[in-house]
This record gives sequence, structure tokens and C-alpha cells, in this order.
Amino acid sequence: MNDNADQQHFAEASPGYAAGRLAGALTTATTHPDPDTRRRAAERGRSWRALLAGMANGRLAIGSRTPVSGLPAWVTLQVLRGGFATGEPSAGGPLTEYEAEAARLAGVPRERQALFAYWLTEDGLVRLGELLDSGRYEITVPEEAALLTVAWLARTGETDAAIELVEELAPFAGRLRFTPRPSTRPAPSPGAVHRRTVAEAGETLARRRPSRAVETQREALTVWQPFGDALLTHWLETADADAAVRVPARDTAAGWYERGSLLLLRYRDLAERHTYCTKHLDPKQNLAILRGVLEEAVAGRTPDARRLGLLRHAVTAMVRRRGVPGSAPHTALRREQAVQAALPSHHALAQLVLRRLAELDQGAGVAEVEPLLVPVGEGEARATGLPVGAAVPAAVRRPVEAALSAPLGTLVERGVVPSAEVLAELVPQLVAASTAQAHPDPALRTLAAAHHRAFADRRSLLLLNFQRQVRMEELPWVRAVAGQRSTDTAREVSAGALRQLGELAVQAFPGTILPNPLVRELSVLARAADLDVPLVEELATDIFMGSFTPKFLVAARIAAELLGGGSLYERYYAVDYGAVRELADAEARPGSGPRTSPGFAALCAERAGAPSSRYGFGSPAANGTVVEQAQILTTHNLATLVHRVGIAPAPGWEDLARRCFTTVCLLTARVQGNARPLGTIKDAAYAWRQMVFHLSLCSARERKDTLRWLTEEAGRHPAHVGARLAPALTGLRQVDEGGAADDGEGRRLLGWTTGKHWLRPDPRVSG
Repeated sequence: MNDNADQQHFAEASPGYAAGRLAGALTTATTHPDPDTRRRAAERGRSWRALLAGMANGRLAIGSRTPVSGLPAWVTLQVLRGGFATGEPSAGGPLTEYEAEAARLAGVPRERQALFAYWLTEDGLVRLGELLDSGRYEITVPEEAALLTVAWLARTGETDAAIELVEELAPFAGRLRFTPRPSTRPAPSPGAVHRRTVAEAGETLARRRPSRAVETQREALTVWQPFGDALLTHWLETADADAAVRVPARDTAAGWYERGSLLLLRYRDLAERHTYCTKHLDPKQNLAILRGVLEEAVAGRTPDARRLGLLRHAVTAMVRRRGVPGSAPHTALRREQAVQAALPSHHALAQLVLRRLAELDQGAGVAEVEPLLVPVGEGEARATGLPVGAAVPAAVRRPVEAALSAPLGTLVERGVVPSAEVLAELVPQLVAASTAQAHPDPALRTLAAAHHRAFADRRSLLLLNFQRQVRMEELPWVRAVAGQRSTDTAREVSAGALRQLGELAVQAFPGTILPNPLVRELSVLARAADLDVPLVEELATDIFMGSFTPKFLVAARIAAELLGGGSLYERYYAVDYGAVRELADAEARPGSGPRTSPGFAALCAERAGAPSSRYGFGSPAANGTVVEQAQILTTHNLATLVHRVGIAPAPGWEDLARRCFTTVCLLTARVQGNARPLGTIKDAAYAWRQMVFHLSLCSARERKDTLRWLTEEAGRHPAHVGARLAPALTGLRQVDEGGAADDGEGRRLLGWTTGKHWLRPDPRVSG
């Protein structure tokens, strides 16, 4: 997904990237050992080939809001990696099964044009109204909400709006589907979200295969060790007074030879049926020696002195190690090993949990996961052979816990949401419910929420020349009911949701910058709340060309309002927020260019030591130094959330600062011995910046206490962590005492550099 499309530069889309992706897909399609992977790669290859053909013949205008000739901007397109549109609409393609069934019931040809006409009849509108009121439908692409919107408008007397919407949809009626798939499930609860559905949890468990290592060990304990004991016992029958085994004479030990023949038959049967453990095939192993000499004896061949010596050595070693079979030590050992071997495999327990999941609604989450993860019951034990009371291991629990349906804060607390990126995946479900509250009508509210969830999955296009991605309010069916929103309710609910989600993101993951998908959803709430909240994206350094849109300067101005006047943050990063305010005032005057902020770009380039140029700075590393300065000046949304949205995380700023530093230490630990540490160093520097921001909002006493604590915390990590971070800690203390971060042995910790990063070399640690 192209998360940075709103910030693209003046340029043209090159087919080189697409050609590279095509080459990679073709290589995978012809060389990968997995057939499913080869098939998927071949499909990607066909898509990239069609895209290149479209670019060559002019049918595709990559970089435009309307890249496909004849399709308006509101049409959802199939998009490949990098934001390249394939030319095919997501709501197009062959008729779906539910469309074919609808055509059959309506008695019309199995064509979208005929179906479209039917839905506009009196009978069709009644059926759409019933579906609308039931809430039992699934919208997978935004277009599928269009005719339900028409039905709502028609029955509420908004005839003109309904006709206008139909006229806009009609030219595409034969190509796009405008109705959703009926479902047996009601609309999801607005207050609960889930990361995975029951079906997805089941698919994860179903893919779990028996562990070869575990099954090999189980086979060794349950098959080959008992056989080895029987073989050892058989040879011990021949021991003389000195406990030395021998090959007895056949005429005096016929029974021994007969039992030996049966043992060898048993061996062949076991070897054929049990193939995990192959240790018994190793001629140097004791079991193989005992078996081999027995085979020679039963076959009538007399073992030579060497073989007989190996036999006696093997028997002696086995008895010395485990005792004589049947003795107390040997019996105790085998009993303990039998208990271990009887433990159920993760695969078997996964199959049990899979059966429990089969009884639930496969398309929903799970309100309570605990009943699904209880130990094996008596009835289940009889049905499966698993031992009663066997616990479900963590590896099997995790996929089920990911299907827990609960408030987002609960999922964060329980570890179901482990990162800000996962949080961003779930936020659209809550934003959908929040923004839909603006519609007083229950049916329209349910439709709006379902539509928002589908729109959130719409992949962004690669856009050039600072074009903006299509927003939801631009879609014809959304515009048609825009007047039905309760403005006051929308503002109040959206503002509350924005503050709640902002606090949750900052509080749960204080050392992580807000991911772009989360920034987009927060921006939706800000617009719905009618708040002037300039939330900025993380820009991709490989396509950055040195320009910023005006909202970056506005965000920096907000940071100046919060942190200007000598804050720790302002002094640590040597920011002149007074100059930032003056620049923002100057560019806000009439006559300034609306699409970019040249002054902000020049300021970032100057601070990064990069040449200011409309055409960029070349390497991703050089670009990264400029982008990082933009993040420093804007605090990458933290100041905006605090100063404009009003977030106030419950643990307090001191707690967040300390947790940020723990993240810094954990990331720094990964630098040691890392051949490619620059990405980790960047993340550590970002977490450090978040820490400095939180420290700046602490009281003087809290800040002093935390600065002392930082050294203590560094000491709780490997010694090389403290040694690496010592210059950064020195620089921070110097700033707090009125100096500069880079004085003396102090260093300012930044993530990007065009040279060798000072954090990279492995430090010399004494002791």
C-alpha cells in the first residue's frame, strides 16, 4: 500500500519498478518448491504484465487519481504493490454466486445490467429495504453499498437524491456490482472488535502439522526403547558366570533361537511402520549391534571375535547406563519416559480445539475464549484418546485468543494487540462505529458502519504531483446521504473517539510512531469532528523528492505552541520554534503556494545539512536525514494529539518516557553483532525522540528522577547497551543542565545519517 501518496512529488511513474516486480514474480513462479506459492506468483506475474501493457498503450495513467480510462475516481481499483492500479475494478469481474442467485429469484438474465434494472423496480426496492433493515449483509468493496443507499433514499422520500445517484451509477451498471452479499450474521457489535474471525483461527490451527522432532522422540520412547529392552533381555539370557554374553549352541538353545527369530520379525514390522526415528539403522548404535549379531546367529553364521566384542561392549554399556530391564532403576526410568511420551502433541490438541471452534459462528469473533481453551474433558478424552486434564499449550492458545471479540483497550491489555501496526488494523472497526453514530436512522447507521469498514480496506494508489487519495465523502452514495448526518452528534462522537484512540495508541506503544494506516483513520475522525488537526504521515525515503505539503508546517507550528520557550525537546534537538512560528505566519499569508511548503522544506534540508533542491537529495539515506528533521519539528503527531486533540494518557508522561527508554534499550541490544543494524538504529532513535517529548511534558521533579533512572535502567541490560547509549545519555543530561547535546562526549541520537552511525560499532566492554 502506498501510504505516502498524499505527499508525492512532481514526477512521472516509471515502468522500471513494475518490470522489476514482474521479473521477481516470474522467478518465483518457475523456481519456488511450493506449488501454491508458484501459482500465486504466476497470477501476480500476469497482473504485472497486464499493467505494463496498459502503461505502454496509454490505457493506464499511473500516478493519476483516475488511472483507468473511462472509470471515475470513486471506482475502487485492484492495486498491486507500490500503488500501481491494474486497470480492473474490484467490484467487477464475473457474477458472484449471490448475484447469480438474485438473478434467478428475480427471473432476470444473469447479467449485472439486468440485475441493476430489477433492483430499481418496486419489488427490487422492497427486497433491498428488507436487507437493509436486517443488517445481515457483508460489504467487501464500497460500491456494494450503493443500491442499499438508493433504497434508503427512496423509502424516506428523498426521490431526487435517489434519482441523481442512480444516474451516476447507471453507466457502470453492466460492469460493477452495487449490492452486498446477504449474510446470516447480524451487524457486528459497535463496541467490540476482533483481530481474527473464528474461521481464520481455525485455518491457523488446521495448518499446524505434527512436529517431526517431537514425533521422533515419541517414537524412540514408545517403540524403539521397548524393543531395545526386549533385545537386551534376550542377549542377557546367554550371559555366563562372568556376565559375558555369548552365542549359544543351537542344539542346546533351540528356544532362544526361536524367540530371536520372532524378535527379528518384530523388528522388520516396526521398521516398516515407524519411520520417524532412524537411529536404529546406524550400525554403530548399540541396538543395531545387538540386532545385527542376532541376525547372524539366527542365520547360522558364527560372529567373528570383533563382532562378539562389539556385542559384549554394547550389552555392558546398556546395563551400566540404565540397569538390567526389570530392575528398580530401569523400571523407574521407563515409567518416567512413558509419562513423557504420553503427553499429547500440540497437533493433537490443536485438532481438539479446532473441533470446539467448529460449533461457533465462523465469520465472527469469540466473546469468551476461556471455554475453548480448558483442559481436555472426560468426554473428549474418550472420543480422541487424549489424556484427561491435558492443558492447551500457548502455541495453540494464541490463534484462538486472536479471535477474542472485546473492546480495543481490553485486547491491548491482554496482548492480543502486540504492536501499533496491529492496532492500526483494528481501528477502522471502531472508527466505522463512531462515525456512523452521526446517522439517527438505525438502518442507515448500520450501512454507514459496514461501508466504512470496506472503504478502510481500499488500497491506496500511487499518486504524483501532490494529488490526494479519494476520500470517503467523495463517493456518490456517501454524498447522497451526507445531509442526513446529525452534525452535532458527529462532532461530539468523533472527537471523543479521536481522543480515546489517540490516548490508547500513545499509551499502549509509547516508543513507536503512529503507523500511516492509523494516521489515516485518526484523520477521518478529525474531519468528522470538524477539528483542525494536521496529522502527518511517515514519508517513504526512497521516493521523497524534497517537498512537503503545508500541513507539515502547520503541525510544526502546533509543536512550537506546545514546546516553544525552552522546553527540553526544543533544546535537545536545537529547534528554534520562534522561527518556525514566523515561517508559518509568513506562508499563511495570501499568495503563498497551496500545494507545498517551500520554507518548511528548506528548513528541514538546512537542519539535515542537505542541499535544498526541488528534485530531491538522491539516496534514501540522504532523504531520510531530511524526513527525520520534519519528524523532529512536528514531533510526528505527538504535539498535535496533546495540544489540539487533548490526549492525556492515564499513566502519565513520566511512565511513558520510561517505557520509551526501555524500548530504546531493547532495540539497541539488537545492534550488537548485527550485520545490517541501520533499521534498528532508526527505530531506537525514533523511540528516543518520543522519550524526549514525554520528558518535556513532565514536571521538573519527574524529569530529574527519570534522568537518574535512565542510567539504572541501562544497567539492567547487557553491558554493550549501556556503553552504546552512554554518549546519548550524556548529551541528554547536558541539555537538562543548560548545555548542548553534542558538547564534549555527548551525542544527539538521530536515526539517519549518510556516513557511519556512531551507534553502530560494537563497543569495548570491560569485564
